Amino acid sequence: MDAENKLRFRCPHCQKTVVVDRAHAGKRGKCPGCGKPLQVPADEPGPDFETLVAQSMEELRLKTAAHDKTWHLGQADWDVDQGTGLIVFRAPGGITATCLVQIVGTYNTADGTWLWGWDHPSVEPALQKHAALVREFGKRHGVQKLTTRKIECSEDDAWEFTALACKLGDAQGGYRGPMDETLIFMTFGKVTLSKSK
Repeated sequence: MDAENKLRFRCPHCQKTVVVDRAHAGKRGKCPGCGKPLQVPADEPGPDFETLVAQSMEELRLKTAAHDKTWHLGQADWDVDQGTGLIVFRAPGGITATCLVQIVGTYNTADGTWLWGWDHPSVEPALQKHAALVREFGKRHGVQKLTTRKIECSEDDAWEFTALACKLGDAQGGYRGPMDETLIFMTFGKVTLSKSK
């Protein structure tokens, strides 16, 4: 789901959260929960790029803290299978977390360059969707670093790109996986936990 193009509001009758495309802003419709008529709120302009990045970083920080507390994300080993689209984390205590994965991009620590996942020769097209959402956002808002395939940046910038992808893609978290001189920045979906006996 492209979170940037969705409006979320509560039905005044049943209090169910309703999610609709922004194209329906200001229109009348029926609640999918209770079926009663409701008014979709008017669309409000979104935050500027810097504000959105700050919000995205804070949301990612909170999600990461929750994963750390629940299943020790920060101490886990990881493995991505691009064929299945899954990332598997193996955490201390025999906990395994399995999630759908998207690859936002890679950061080369040797030369300080970022290569976007939306046009990366090593990333399967099915795993480029969240990176593509960031690119589309960059096109709509004129943010060149989001639409340029390869750029010089810092690792902090790479985290900001990942946080933005996490927010726009409505992901459950973000992760940086080291592979030699390269850091692979990813988002992941709903976490399924299991524990070895």
